[in-house]
Amino acid sequence: MDTGSPTTTRSLPRLYSFRRCPYAIRARLAIYASGSQVELREILLRDKPKQMLELSPKGTVPILQLGDGRVIDESRDIIDWALSHHDPHDWAMAGQPTLRQHAEQLIDRNDGEFKTLLDRYKYAVRFPEQPPEHYRAGAMEILTELDQQLDSGGYLLDDRETIADIALYPFVRQFALVDKNWFDQQPVPALQAWLEKFLAADNFARVMVKLPPWSPPQPGVLFPWAAD
Repeated sequence: MDTGSPTTTRSLPRLYSFRRCPYAIRARLAIYASGSQVELREILLRDKPKQMLELSPKGTVPILQLGDGRVIDESRDIIDWALSHHDPHDWAMAGQPTLRQHAEQLIDRNDGEFKTLLDRYKYAVRFPEQPPEHYRAGAMEILTELDQQLDSGGYLLDDRETIADIALYPFVRQFALVDKNWFDQQPVPALQAWLEKFLAADNFARVMVKLPPWSPPQPGVLFPWAAD
């Protein structure tokens, strides 16, 4: 696929991203769906460019710098920015405020309680207060609840993919990859099918293309990129 050229990116919003970061994945998914073009700058978390840190000193990805100079450094806000421009799948559930509120509650719990347990499970050496199995068990309680509430159509809300699915997929993927054999043996078949459907989707493949790290003075690449 064509990942753009230097002459096509200079006037676009700039997205600082890291391929495997779940926050960055969900932001790229929304940008991809909306068709909003950005200059994507793939960075290394161990070697963050000063241009990125000047925009957001907290140094986390994703960071979106708009053409007017505004900076958006929260993935959920980047999702809202992208879908406000174009939301062809109605992921934001326009006209369904009750469902949208439920989606926000799911995302709040994912970004709070679940992400805390995930980090302690994945990076257990940093959290020796408990064995990794303790944190894994807590995270699985949340995932078991998600498994039980998956709609008959295989999605978290309604009978279709929404912002709730897009926002949670990358984190469940990260949890599963810590010990994939163990995860595959757990009694959460609806959740496992939901995750596998996401991993096999074309949009996931599109946003997970490997790129070399960005370095100045070169521009980033045009995203979304054209299919082959």
